[in-house]
Amino acid sequence: MSDVDAPWLVVGLGNPGKEYAGNRHNAGFMVADLLASRTGGKFGRAKRAQAEMAEGRLGFGGPKLILVKPLTFMNLSGAPVVALAQFFKVPVAHVIAVHDELDVPFGEIRAKRGGGEGGHNGLRSMSKSLASKDYARVRFGVGRPPGRQDPADFVLADFSAAERKELDFLIDRAADVVEAIVLEGVEWAQNRYHGS
Repeated sequence: MSDVDAPWLVVGLGNPGKEYAGNRHNAGFMVADLLASRTGGKFGRAKRAQAEMAEGRLGFGGPKLILVKPLTFMNLSGAPVVALAQFFKVPVAHVIAVHDELDVPFGEIRAKRGGGEGGHNGLRSMSKSLASKDYARVRFGVGRPPGRQDPADFVLADFSAAERKELDFLIDRAADVVEAIVLEGVEWAQNRYHGS
């Protein structure tokens, strides 16, 4: 199988459990859930990794997506990701992490390939396990915490009432960015979705 035909592994980063479901840190899970409903996939326990997994295709006969929500906590996300990437023979170039991002203002979604982890434990774990930083990222802006609030407390709090009014639109847009990366590439997605 050539890299062109290889499936895509889309990793929604978050923490498992109902108490975390509405947290800013769980934006990745929210986007993965929407992508599953768009592609006809249903999440179930992965046999080969500590994760929930759904499989679907973009459009009729389009690229195959393997959607993953690690069931480890955020700082251990890399192990299930690498286990599934190896099993499905997914090259690093076809891995996309969807995650909350403090350095992007709320209301903005950004795409990039590679780079640092910005203190994000889920990304740090993925980079270490994959032995590469060259995977794509869809950065779901949550902005910086107000005042002196600890960033860790901020991302483990639910989106505010005001933010929740925009949340469905932003999750939808982040899912669009994932699809754009798969179909057209990171650069195209940046040109299409940044600053618009």
